[in-house]
Amino acid sequence: MPGAAVLLAVAALWQGQLQTLPDARALGLSLLLGLLFGALLQRSRFCFYCVSRDFLEQRDARGLLGVLAALAVGTLGYHAVFGAFLPDPQGTRLPPGAHIGPVSWVLVAGGASFGLGMALAGSCISALWYRLGEGALAAPFALGGALLGFGLGFLSWNTLYLHALQEAPTPWLPQQLGYAGSLALQLGVLAVLALALARWHRPPAPAAGEQAWWQRRWPTHVGGVLIGALATAAYLRVAPLGVTADLGSWARTGADAAGLLPARLEGLDVLRGCATVVKASLWSNNGVFVLGLVAGAGACALLAGDFRPRRPTAAEIGRHLLGGVLMGWGAMVALGCTVGTLLSGIMAAAVSGWLFAASCGAGLVLGWWLRRRLGGKLHAVSA
Repeated sequence: MPGAAVLLAVAALWQGQLQTLPDARALGLSLLLGLLFGALLQRSRFCFYCVSRDFLEQRDARGLLGVLAALAVGTLGYHAVFGAFLPDPQGTRLPPGAHIGPVSWVLVAGGASFGLGMALAGSCISALWYRLGEGALAAPFALGGALLGFGLGFLSWNTLYLHALQEAPTPWLPQQLGYAGSLALQLGVLAVLALALARWHRPPAPAAGEQAWWQRRWPTHVGGVLIGALATAAYLRVAPLGVTADLGSWARTGADAAGLLPARLEGLDVLRGCATVVKASLWSNNGVFVLGLVAGAGACALLAGDFRPRRPTAAEIGRHLLGGVLMGWGAMVALGCTVGTLLSGIMAAAVSGWLFAASCGAGLVLGWWLRRRLGGKLHAVSA
């Protein structure tokens, strides 16, 4: 408890310091949203790989149902916001700032790479951030690998853009179906998926022993509902949820300083998603959001007794590095990860979000299968 109080006190002091900077309001809101997001991720164990693995290995669908709950609530919230921002969706305009990306084979490759990397590392990038707050000492290696993967993505970008992305469509469901049709279609698909998961679900055995209320994990569907509401608030007030923009910006800045980037990254800065830039200042909305995420998760982990650092083995370090590289490349070419492209994209009724989800899921299943086949060399328990 003292450790959690110290973390929150530091966050409060930092919030005060942010008020002295330009764009202080957005930075302060980003910090608050990050703290809440980190707390929700940590308490509800909202990790895309973990909940998928639970279903694949144990037929425990509770986690995946929580993801569907987040998407359903976020879909409702986003459509309400869209109605205010863009009353007529069936023109040529897209809602401001929403993560609606181009659809091509590059998105499929990026999603599959991200899913495979997520399975190897045992976490998606958002879960790596919250596990930093839990003291996961392997997480920095995966995040370092992601930086390298982003760099490789920048090096391959112009070729991919000129051969596939330049003419790729950016389909947005409300443009074809209207808001009512888009909402009905998305909620209908989510309902069908939920019914299928519920049919396959195998209830787990009751947990042994009683825990204090502050130590018990929250049901993932509770976390999902709250994350869907938080995603709507974030889009309305600052930007769609995402956890890779600042990470990618550091990679882009470093590669640019080292003279490794081409003189121009074709079309990158006009596409929608977790945008990367060459950093001109230390603080950004996404960077502050991610640091808040780590602090919020850390405070909750300390309070619940989940802060348990453990030295990773050499095999785990290698697996996390490789998984991080695959996730970084995938997130760069797909313009986001399971939060920025999947969650924020599907909530925005972007076809790119659904396609990323399908290809990422395929890569995840392949990576999970490889880990089981290769056994101890790749296997390590993910919390």
